[in-house]
Order: sequence, then C-alpha cells, then structure tokens
Amino acid sequence: MDKITDIRAIEILDSRGVPSLRVFVEVEKHIVAKASVPSGMSTGTKEVLELRDKDPRRYFGKGTLTAKKHVEGPIKTALLGKSVLQQKEIDQIMIKLDGTPMKEKLGANAILGVSMAVAKAGAKVKNLPLYRYLSNEKIYTLPCPMMNIINGGAHADNLLDFQEFMIRPKGFSSFKEALRAGAEIFHCLKKQLKKKGLSTNVGDEGGFAPGIHTPEDTLGCIVEAVKEAGYKPGEQIRLALDAAANEFYENGMYIEKKKKVRNQSYTKKSAQEMCAYFRELMDAFPIDSIEDGFAEDDWKGWKYASKELGSKLQLVGDDIFVTNAKIVKKGIEDKVANAVLIKLNQVGTVSETLDTILLAKKHNYQTVISHRSGETSDTFIADFAVATNAGQIKTGSLSRGERTAKYNRLLEIEEELQKEGSYQDSNPF
Repeated sequence: MDKITDIRAIEILDSRGVPSLRVFVEVEKHIVAKASVPSGMSTGTKEVLELRDKDPRRYFGKGTLTAKKHVEGPIKTALLGKSVLQQKEIDQIMIKLDGTPMKEKLGANAILGVSMAVAKAGAKVKNLPLYRYLSNEKIYTLPCPMMNIINGGAHADNLLDFQEFMIRPKGFSSFKEALRAGAEIFHCLKKQLKKKGLSTNVGDEGGFAPGIHTPEDTLGCIVEAVKEAGYKPGEQIRLALDAAANEFYENGMYIEKKKKVRNQSYTKKSAQEMCAYFRELMDAFPIDSIEDGFAEDDWKGWKYASKELGSKLQLVGDDIFVTNAKIVKKGIEDKVANAVLIKLNQVGTVSETLDTILLAKKHNYQTVISHRSGETSDTFIADFAVATNAGQIKTGSLSRGERTAKYNRLLEIEEELQKEGSYQDSNPF
C-alpha cells in the first residue's frame, strides 16, 4: 500500500493572488495526499530557486506551468513505484535528478510540493496524524505563536522599514489560552487604531498596516492594546521584531529607505548603531526576539550583535541562514545568532529541513517554524512545528484564512494530544 502510483500537479493561487503549485501524490489502494507550496516576498539571495515561467502573457511571467510539467514529467518518472515511507530516499532522488545547488533545473517549488505530499501520503498509509508520522517523540510541545499584528517593510505601504511587529503569548498554560490572548489583543489594537484615525486595513500576513512612522510608536500602540485586553506586557505577553534588514541595507549602512524613496528626511546607521538602537528598544519595551536585525551580507554586523545582545534576547537568522545546514554550521562556528528561522521552501525538501533543525538543536540554537507571506490554506507547518518540538511558530496575524488555518490546526492537535502535549515557549529569554 505504500508504492507511488501517480503524481500530478495543478497551478493554484497563493494568498497574494500569485500562482503556486498544488501537488497530488497517489499510492496503492487510491490513497491520495496533496500539498501546496508557499512563496516569499522578502527573500534571501541564497534561497533555492522558485521556478517561474517568465511568460509575460500569463500572470505577468509568474506562472508555474513549467514547474507543473517537471512534477508530472521527470519527477514522476523517477518516483513511480517508490515507497512514500522512504522520505529521505525520495528527496535525495529529486535532489540528484535536479543536480544543481539551487534546484534551478526542476524548480524548488516542484520538488518541495512533491516532498511535502509524499510526507502526507506516508502519514495516510500509516494511518497517523502528520505530526506523529514525522516524529518519534512521546511527549509533544505545542509551539508559542509569534503573531505579526502590525505589518511594515515589504508587506505594507507605510513608512515602517521593519517588516513585522509581533506579540508572543508566553505566560499561558495552553496553546488555546495563548491563542485567545493574541486574538483579544488583536481586536483591542484594532479599536485603538480606529480611535487614532489610523487605517485598520491588513497587510500580506494579516497584521494591520497603519500609517505609523516609527517603531517606537508602533510598539507603544501594541503595549497599550495588551493592557487594554487585560494582559501584562513583559510577563504574559512579550514582543518581537522582524526587521528584515536586507530590505534597507545599502552600501554597508542601514537606511530609512521608505523615507528616502519618498524624498523625506532619513537617517543612516552602522551595524554598531543599529545594535545600540535595538538595545534602546529593548530597554523601553518587553522585546525578547529580533529576527534579521542585520543584513545577510553583514556577517561582521551579525557577529558584533551576537556578542553584544546574544545573551539578552533571541537573535533569529532568516535571510542569513535560509534554512541551509551548511550556512547554519558556519553561523554556529562563528557564533552568529542563537536561533534559526525554518522555512521549508528556502531549502526545498522535508528531509533537508529536518536536517537543519537537528543541527540547530544539537548546538542549542532555537528554531522557529515559519510560513511565507504568500501562503496557502495548507497546514503542513502546524504539524511540522509539533513534530519537531520547535517550541515556536510564525504563521502571521489573527486574520486571513491562510493564517488562521494553521492556528486552528494547532488547536486540533492540542485537543488530540491531551496529556501527551504541553504548551511551551522554547525562547529562554
């Protein structure tokens, strides 16, 4: 019952209305599993290649019909008759078939879609939930959600260069109660923004995208909303930032790029000045995690910040690591960051992603399972976060169905696990 009998794909739309892939893997006895591939907006240069058609007549060149052909052509031919229970073997077959470091021949979106669907098919064959199938754990951890409630950067049309302002519901006994706190804060924040005459339209990841001009004002609004919802900032609710510094790094300096583009007065900061600025924000607000505070090319800046701030808060590497075990290994050796953001489509297969997580955990680096800004309704990463006991998950705000789908799946998992699961935030700060 575990041999692959068919593989097919269709072109679908992600949450931004941009084409993506949905892959179907069929095994004996007509068991079918499907997986949908997400897509990023703010990306690291070392991410594997998301193959696009580049045909201007369709979707402005962003179509995925070529990737679909690769799924239904060479990948299907290579995998027919293989056991879906051999995840690593199947992933290696696709990696060798592609034969390029960045998966540009077949496309990482084609390879990942098959890899995820194979994992789901294996779970169906074994009649197990995906999180149990992917793990040998006896006790599972429900992850602390990092909820992006105000959007900036590439995800919003405002003057905030920092991409995400998040809340982290730390002081709760269950995922269910943590989620409730986040939702209540989200709605209190909406009321506050309305009172201030600010927009309550949402950005790509479901967070509000108001016309706030500074991180200080943004964080201040969030703290007010936390208090209004009846929770204690710093004790029950911590704050987190995703600066996405790649987006405003230019000629060795960190520039207020959105103000520059609009011909407004803007500032420049060195890596040392950025580090000092983050320290000021930490002193003023209960921040315990900063992601991509420095650009992927600013290795010296990362090293400096890791030495200065690494004992005080979680420094998460996303664009600098791109879920790549070789780069993470170098980061560990150079003592760069202390946490790794995990995105399946940055590396392109389930097994390679698991290898990166194991490497990070072996060296006491925290892991944060993450969505992308272009998401689908697929809930793979919710199961994945539980399977790997990551302790943290990023899947957006408390609105938009492609975001809440992951939260709702985690509620289901928590209900299934009962005493086998506990709510735990792996961030030690």
